[in-house]
Amino acid sequence: MKAAEIRGMSDEEALEQLVKLKKELAKEKAIIASGTRPEKPSKIRNIKRDIARILTVLNERKRLKNKKEVKVER
Repeated sequence: MKAAEIRGMSDEEALEQLVKLKKELAKEKAIIASGTRPEKPSKIRNIKRDIARILTVLNERKRLKNKKEVKVER
C-alpha cells in the first residue's frame, strides 16, 4: 500500500484498514509462535510498514488540523 492511496482514504477508511492490518499481523505472529514457518517471511515486515504508513498519514492530518485551528484563533 502506498502513502498516496492512504491519503486518498477518509479517516474512517484508514482506521478500518489499520484494524484489519493489526489483526492480520497478530495472525501471522501466532503462526510463527506455533512453530510453523510462514508462507512469506517478508509479509510481517510489509504489514508493519503499512501500519506505520497509515499512522503517519493520520498523524499528519491531525497536526494539519490543529495547525489550522491555531491560525484561526489568532
